[in-house]
Amino acid sequence: MRFTETELKGVWLIEPTPVVDDRGSFTRTFCEKEMADCGLATRFVQHSRAHSVKKGTLRGLHFQDDPYAEVKLVSCVHGAIFDVVVDLRPNSPTRYNWLGFELTPQNMRQVYIPAGFAHGLQTLTDDAEVSYLISQFYTPHASTGVRYNDPVFSIAWPLMPTAMSERDKAWPLLKQRTAAGAL
Repeated sequence: MRFTETELKGVWLIEPTPVVDDRGSFTRTFCEKEMADCGLATRFVQHSRAHSVKKGTLRGLHFQDDPYAEVKLVSCVHGAIFDVVVDLRPNSPTRYNWLGFELTPQNMRQVYIPAGFAHGLQTLTDDAEVSYLISQFYTPHASTGVRYNDPVFSIAWPLMPTAMSERDKAWPLLKQRTAAGAL
């Protein structure tokens, strides 16, 4: 596995390195030792999958408030997605910066998202499925988000959204959250 830390400290792009022969291939997608050697979390208490029917579906930007902040390891197991992370850490020099990654089953890339980041995605194909390893249990009262089109972030989503939850459409803008004393 190849581990590359991005310009947003703590966010890693993980690229499995398949072994290929005449039978096909074998690929390791998780290794506790290699993750720990990079200083990454290795305990994931939840494994979730999300299926989106329509190309352009947008999910996020989600996170859980402390002390329930999550580490996520995200991959796309069917179709294609544009995966986005936004740095919300209070003392980070890259606070409010974002990165986007194209994830597909073919490129086998995974994004490691540390606590303190919001996460969202947009499907680039119909019938896309995303896999998540999550370090914390889902805690409804700590589950929150920020608006996908907040001008503070200026995320360049690849498509106009075709489907979103009402909850994701209604997340407050960052300016509203900070005025209320959150973030």
